[in-house]
Amino acid sequence: MRSVGLKTLKNRLSEYVRIAASGETVLVTDRDRVVAEMGPPSPTRSSILSDALLLDAVRQGWLTPPVSVGRGPPARQPVMTIATLLNDLQNDRADR
Repeated sequence: MRSVGLKTLKNRLSEYVRIAASGETVLVTDRDRVVAEMGPPSPTRSSILSDALLLDAVRQGWLTPPVSVGRGPPARQPVMTIATLLNDLQNDRADR
């Protein structure tokens, strides 16, 4: 575990983000008082930002997940039978 002051963190942010991403916890201090903690994302968090934000919204109750997960759209009903279609096509061509 490392600690870093705000001024140093501001000047070398990329370095400390890499340290946190590698698995180490970084304590952020302001005048020798811990004000924040940086660490790697939890293993259950999605690496895609939009997925992570949606999951947080569901956890906090802002969104409700869909009820019909994974079923897909309902089966499509044919507009007309093939016999009707062929008959209409034949009648259309007979007019020419």
